[in-house]
Amino acid sequence: MANIKQQAKRIGQDAKRRQANVIFKSSLKTAIKKVEAAAASNDADAAKAPLSVAFKKLDKAVSKGIHHKNYVNRTKARLQRLVNDIGQSPDA
Repeated sequence: MANIKQQAKRIGQDAKRRQANVIFKSSLKTAIKKVEAAAASNDADAAKAPLSVAFKKLDKAVSKGIHHKNYVNRTKARLQRLVNDIGQSPDA
């Protein structure tokens, strides 16, 4: 334990923020998995609602500094491609 009062406070704040980030990352992963599951079921209409939720969470992750913007842009592009490719032949 820290001897300095401010450092003890900082340790508590860091723990609280870390826990909040863990919770947010978990909800983000769940949102991404929902989009992937909906895309796997080949239902474009069912995939659009979780896609917008995932996009919102990904954008929030950038603004909070939880994820890098390149990771978010790459993930959004991958998810959008999954949804756009629903109903198309796998050969194309």
